Amino acid sequence: MTPGQNASGQFQIQKLYTKDMSLELPNAPQIFQETGQADVKMSMAQRVEKLTDNNHEVVLTVTVTASIGEKTAYLVEVAQAGIFMVDGFNEQATHAIMNTMCPTTLFPYARQLISSLVSEGGFPPLVLQPVNFDMLYAQRMQQKAQEQSNGAAAEAGDGEITPEFSTND
Repeated sequence: MTPGQNASGQFQIQKLYTKDMSLELPNAPQIFQETGQADVKMSMAQRVEKLTDNNHEVVLTVTVTASIGEKTAYLVEVAQAGIFMVDGFNEQATHAIMNTMCPTTLFPYARQLISSLVSEGGFPPLVLQPVNFDMLYAQRMQQKAQEQSNGAAAEAGDGEITPEFSTND
C-alpha cells in the first residue's frame, strides 16, 4: 500500500482515447533531399480535469520536432487522454496518482501513435524512450518544496509536467 492509501483505495481506467493528433511537414518535399542527422526534441505537458468526484480526465500532450540543419523536417503532436477513476485516497496520494500512474498509462499509446505518424510521413521510424514519470514527479515536488522553503511562490500547477528531452535520430 502506498502512503495515503486506505484499504478501499481504487484506481481504474475508465476510457483511453486519442483526443487530438497532428503531423506537419512544413518543408516537404525538399526536406527529403537533405542529408545529415535529424535533431529530435520532445516535450510533454499534462492537463487534469475533474469530471465528477472520483473521475478525472487526464490529457498527456507529447510534441516531437525533428530538424535537419535549420529546417524543420516534421512536427508531430499527440494528445492522448484517459478517464481515470481514483477513489479512497487522500489528496496527496490522488495528486501523485494523477501525475505518475495516469501519464505512465497514457505515454505508450502516444509513443506508438507518434511512431506511426512519423513513418506515414515518409521518415524512418522514431522510437521514443520510456519516460519515468515517478522520477519526474519526485523531482518536481522536491523543486516545489525548495521554492517554498526559499519563500518563492511555486509556479508548477497541479497536474502539469513539462520536461524537455532531446535525442538524435
